[in-house]
Order: sequence, then C-alpha cells, then structure tokens
Amino acid sequence: MDTKRSAVLCIAVALGGALLTGCGNGSTNGTGTPGRDSAAPSRAVPASVPGSPGTTLTADQTERKALIPAAKVDYERALRAAVAAVPASEPIAAELKGTPKSPYWQTAVATSDGTAHSVRVNAVSGKADPPRTESDDVDDKKQLAARLAEATVTAQQAVETATAKTKGTVTALELGEADNGGKQAAWSVDVVTTDDWNKTTYDIDATNRKVLRMHVDQD
Repeated sequence: MDTKRSAVLCIAVALGGALLTGCGNGSTNGTGTPGRDSAAPSRAVPASVPGSPGTTLTADQTERKALIPAAKVDYERALRAAVAAVPASEPIAAELKGTPKSPYWQTAVATSDGTAHSVRVNAVSGKADPPRTESDDVDDKKQLAARLAEATVTAQQAVETATAKTKGTVTALELGEADNGGKQAAWSVDVVTTDDWNKTTYDIDATNRKVLRMHVDQD
C-alpha cells in the first residue's frame, strides 16, 4: 500500500533469497510468495501515540489513511475466499492494495505439493477472481511444499501474535523464510495503527510463534 510496496504482488515461486530481509519491490522470497520490504526486532510495542493536531502525515501515512477505511473485507475473509477458489489449498500471503475507490486484496494460496496460486479478492464485496497458477518448476514446488510442511503456525495464529503486541489493522501477511541464519519458516505480518497511520511489521517463527523481529515504519 505504501510507496515501498507499490509493485504488483508477485507469487512466482522462485529459489533463493529470504522473505524477511526487507526485499525490494517485485522480489521473491524463495518460497514463491511475494517479497516484502519490512523487518522487525523481538520486543513488544504499544499502539502508537497520536500526533498533535497540527501533525502533517507523510505520503505513505496519507495513503494508508485513505485506503484502509475503504476496505470493507478484512484479510481473514479475503483469505477464506482465496482458499475456497483453490480446493485443498492453504493461505501463504495477502496484501491490501488498490485505491480508495477500488481496494482489493492480492492473495496467494498453495496446495501441499507446492503449487502456488494467486487470487485477487475485491476488498468491498469479498468476491474472488479466478485463481492463477504460478510456477510449475519442480524444484520451486518442492521448496514451497517443504515450507508448508514445516509451518505449524497458521496465518491466523501469526496475526494473533502480532496484534496482541500492536493493536491495529492487518494490511499484509506472508509466509517465507526468516533471516536469522536458521532457514526456518516464518510469517511476516503488517499492522497499521489508525491513530497515527504508522505500520509495524512483525516477523514470527512459523513453528513456535516467537517474535523474531519488529520494525515500526513511521514514513
């Protein structure tokens, strides 16, 4: 939603790279899920304190303030719609995108064999577009299948962990690989506080729900 994440969410399942290293626009994380550009330390933070009445919002904060209220469908409902569109699939990513007049969730789901599918879900009606199958590369699918098998923490549980530390609206989440040398599966979750429109990103171990890193984006 902000300028750092303005590129179209790419679900191409590609080898190499880590999800949680602050990837640039259009990058992938080695699991087939889209690269994300936020990362985070392991301490809890309270919801941000509102700025003074005269505080000027940044361009990214202004964009969040306009887009988030326009979305009547939350991440959870969007992922349910995406999973329903692809039988026997699990959610691996979602990001709120678009404009205040046309908000949507770009989601990704995958089946146990590692086949990834992207599904666009209308953030007002909740209607899912037909799914699009991504990479059929055998090695990429094996890597994603292994990541899915390793991740015992669900998307919902990862979000619960993040929002227990920072109250706000979830605008993105993604399953990938932690950038701590351990190569374990991890979730990245973005939470926007609607008093100041800052974004906090949590990186959460997908095997035990431990917060690996936290980062507050005040831009």
